[in-house]
Formats: sequence, structure tokens, C-alpha cells
Amino acid sequence: QVQLVESGGGLVQAGGSLRLSCAASGRAFSSYTMGWFRQTPGKEREFVAYSAWSGVSTYYTDSVKGRFTISRDNAKNTVYLQMNSLKPEDTAVYYCAADRNSATREKRSYDYWGQGTQVTVSS
Repeated sequence: QVQLVESGGGLVQAGGSLRLSCAASGRAFSSYTMGWFRQTPGKEREFVAYSAWSGVSTYYTDSVKGRFTISRDNAKNTVYLQMNSLKPEDTAVYYCAADRNSATREKRSYDYWGQGTQVTVSS
């Protein structure tokens, strides 16, 4: 019903920046909570940030506060994650997700997922 496609990942040096994008299909994009998650091999997928209420409400996990910014352009059905001051521990596959019903950091609540984009931060 909803397809999500991430882009913008790549290789960057520690202290550098990347901007991830997630393009979504569907007519109800502005009503969705849009989340970013990340995952490294052998570890559970973890919450990074969400944007709810068309972008009025945002929330970040503590490890990225002050460095990452989530934003959205509802007219373009696109959500972004601006990542500054990147650290090697930010290295992961980053996933975009959409929740039809709630604003949450819990991955089990999200209804739709993209396939991910790799972010690698070198030291």
C-alpha cells in the first residue's frame, strides 16, 4: 500500500555530514508518523528519530540529539534526516518507516518500511 525508498547514504569521514531522503508513495503521507531507524549486523534495529503531526512533533534518541535533524516536505511525500558531526558509531543501515496510527519510537508500531541505505563513517 505504501512504498518507501531511502537514498543519500554513503561514506563520510568522522565529523562530516550526510542528508538522507525517504520518498513515500500514498495519498495520506502528511498524516503518517515518519521514523528513521538504524541497524548494524548482529544488532537489533534501533530508533533514531520521528516526525509526527505533519512535522509539528519531532523526537530523537539521546545519542543523536544536537547532531541529527528530521524534517519533511509533505508536498513532496519526502522525509529527510540531516546528519551532522557524524561519528564512527553512527555507521549502520538506515531505514525509513511509516506509522499510520501513532507517534512512537517503537519499531513494532510502524506499518511500512524501506529497504535501507548504508551510512559508513570512517575514523
